[in-house]
Amino acid sequence: MNSLHLLYPYSVPLAIRKRKQNRVEDKDGSMAVVASELHWVPETLYNATVSCVVVNFKKFRKELPHLPQNVQFDIYYKLYKQGSLCQLSMEFSDLTQFEVVLKVSNVRNKRNLLHHCFQALMDHGMNLATILADAFGSRAAVLESATYDEQLRGLHLGLLLGDFLSEAGWFLQAEKTYNCCLKICQQHDDLQSQARVFECCTRLIHVQTSNCRYGEAETSYQLGTKILDSLQNSGIRISAAVLEAEKCALLFSRSHYDEAYQYCIRSLKAVNNRTPIHSIINILRTASKACVVKREFKKAELLIRHAVSLVREHCGTRHPKYSDVLLDFGFYLLNVDSISQCTAVYQQALDIRLAAFGGQNLHVAVAHEDLAYASYVHQYSSGKFRDAKEHAEKAISIITQILPDDHLLLASSRRVKALILEELAIDSDDKLVESKLLQEAHDLHSSSLNLAIKAFGEFNVQTAKHYGNLGRLYQSMKKYKEAEKMHLKAIEIKENLLGEDDYEVALSVGHLASLYNYDMTLFDKAEKLYLRSISIGKKLFGPGYSGLEYDYRGLMRLYSKTNNFEKMMEYHDVLNTWNRMREKTAGPVDILEYLANCHSNFTTMEIVEKFFKMD
Repeated sequence: MNSLHLLYPYSVPLAIRKRKQNRVEDKDGSMAVVASELHWVPETLYNATVSCVVVNFKKFRKELPHLPQNVQFDIYYKLYKQGSLCQLSMEFSDLTQFEVVLKVSNVRNKRNLLHHCFQALMDHGMNLATILADAFGSRAAVLESATYDEQLRGLHLGLLLGDFLSEAGWFLQAEKTYNCCLKICQQHDDLQSQARVFECCTRLIHVQTSNCRYGEAETSYQLGTKILDSLQNSGIRISAAVLEAEKCALLFSRSHYDEAYQYCIRSLKAVNNRTPIHSIINILRTASKACVVKREFKKAELLIRHAVSLVREHCGTRHPKYSDVLLDFGFYLLNVDSISQCTAVYQQALDIRLAAFGGQNLHVAVAHEDLAYASYVHQYSSGKFRDAKEHAEKAISIITQILPDDHLLLASSRRVKALILEELAIDSDDKLVESKLLQEAHDLHSSSLNLAIKAFGEFNVQTAKHYGNLGRLYQSMKKYKEAEKMHLKAIEIKENLLGEDDYEVALSVGHLASLYNYDMTLFDKAEKLYLRSISIGKKLFGPGYSGLEYDYRGLMRLYSKTNNFEKMMEYHDVLNTWNRMREKTAGPVDILEYLANCHSNFTTMEIVEKFFKMD
């Protein structure tokens, strides 16, 4: 008889005691404890049995494979809950055993539980992602001489593993796994194998782009395009939607916004009723971000709201996918000047990722960074940057523990921290503290600029942003000529790439106006730049745009200094009108409540049709 049968206990623990203190008010008004209730909560026989196996794990370890796979999963999860990480790491580092829990997490909605276990082992110093990727690489090498059916089974495991590693944010290991899958598929020339090559390519582009390996992602796209053409020429009906969406994401990451928008259009045109729901969600998310940077805000809103609705319906609100769409929805809100709503959405996204992955995870770092910047913008006028600084520092801390110090993903989080430090320095009454903070901000900005130039070159929007940030910092450091040089360089790059009336251009123009007005007494130049910044802001966001305040106040100061009191009073009245306008819209919609009730009344194909009718 299997000895595991002996694990079922003759009795289970009788109760979990919960004391509830009922308080009543005495005649003298004091509160007194009058009763203590005992509630009996019997443990299920199944849970008690799992606990017994965990307690005697070494004794029954060899018999674990004889149990149903879902039971094995529960035993492993119980090991994690009880802190037996060394034992769990030995189990999960065996690719065969990890395959079991991967399959169970896929079909029984236990993905989050597996992420908890996996991340705990990574935090514990067990580089499980690399161990599993290497183990699959060894197995894939053996599969080169295996039968076709054996190769298919190995390929299925590789895609499962790669998807999990990608979902968990371990992109380099996911890339290695997908490349092994690609080699298996490329051993055969039949149409089915070519279709699998195409599938591997789309996955590779995603993880390579996410890891800032843009050259490798471009190579994967070229191969995917070649395979797609071959399949379509052979009469195979295969959609280009996912491939074009991944290309859109790649171009967006490289700040090639015009091209990204074109591929956004191509991916949406390729969507059909056979496109898988998870692919549709990714396509909508990517296309929405491309619309945002092209200032097609109505289109962006249409797409991202539908994506939110689909994820809520198909994944629920605790799934990492929901945090993904929330971050993209927050990106939309940030760019349409809904800062307080954006901050609330980013916070919810961070909470979901913390619950799903734990603290030392790349996805968590990205959410911290996004929330840091939103908090910085939201609290800019108040000067309360503590929360923003904490989130920026957490993002940097996590990324530096996972990635090399010169990884491009560090550029953005360092930039955010530098912006915050600059504001803290300006507000400091201690000159020594101010100097120290400004120097630290300078080091962070310089590091970010160097990473951007290395990745993108000089002629790129991201590089221009870093030049602009340095310009503001040099102004705070009273290095005015250097500040002017940086601002002019930022404006030139942005105008050439984005056009003269883009939001990014307006930001840089406003910063240069501030330099001329407050520090260089070049009032004529400052006035023209302020008026230009105001014009762009109104055109894009309307007369209630929050950024107009700083331009209006700048003009009031300028006219005061030049004794043009008529103009000063004119803009004093303009600012008062702006304040009243802001007050009328000061009660924002509860965005989280809105999202909780976000349901689309349209199908995806109807949404796509509406999108193209907006042109």
